[in-house]
Amino acid sequence: MAHYGYFNGTIAPVDQLAVGISDLGLLRGYGLFDYFLTYNGRPFQWDWYWERFQNSASRMHLPLPLGKEEAYGILMKLLERSDLTDTAFRFVMTGGYSADSISVERPNLLILTEAIHPVPPIQYEKGIKVILDEYVREMAEVKSTDYKRVILMAEAIRAAGASDLLYQKGGEISELSRSNFFLVKSSRIVTPDRHILHGITRRTILKLAQRDFQVEERPVLLSELYDADEAFTTSSTKKVLPITQIGELTIGDGHVGPISRALLEQFNEFIEAW
Repeated sequence: MAHYGYFNGTIAPVDQLAVGISDLGLLRGYGLFDYFLTYNGRPFQWDWYWERFQNSASRMHLPLPLGKEEAYGILMKLLERSDLTDTAFRFVMTGGYSADSISVERPNLLILTEAIHPVPPIQYEKGIKVILDEYVREMAEVKSTDYKRVILMAEAIRAAGASDLLYQKGGEISELSRSNFFLVKSSRIVTPDRHILHGITRRTILKLAQRDFQVEERPVLLSELYDADEAFTTSSTKKVLPITQIGELTIGDGHVGPISRALLEQFNEFIEAW
């Protein structure tokens, strides 16, 4: 199945698009991105994703080359040309081509369709293991293209039989390398509120959870892991994915908990009706 993309006004198959070698994304790692899915042919939480993309661009001092409605029209054209019911969309905006290899002149914008890679069902049944990493992402509120930390730690993750990193600094938890973090303590749902990317799935889960549970957005300490009943992570691809082990620490009784299951069920019902 052919995937189509948009690059600075041109729509073509993804494998025919190319960015020049003087781009600041290549030379300096200066760029940002966003990623989301469609459900029933509609981009999920489009308003929220565009708002976040705008925020990232503003903080990176990159002017957006098109507006929200024009961008939405491009999404629909790409979806139609790809002949797919649903797809993953990836926005990538770099500092563009630079004569002196440092100055931003005109950003380059890519919008790509990609295959959706769902989480293996067994992970929802058994939960995943993550390992702690003492690290906080620079400009954590920006979805930048700088993911070198998790790439550098890939061997350590594999050696531990884990799926991802859980970042912490000075005893305070922030997020996983590509998703947000939640704890469950006595039917209270707790999630970090600083040094994080404010995920759109996180935002959706918070709204769903507030109907049935007490929800707290606040600093979360490493020490709170020891008496947590459940833990889970959220993202576009992970939805609500239980975490049953952090390093050598078993969370709760080591099994996927009822609140994690309930929120995953609620989220699946929400996207089915999207």
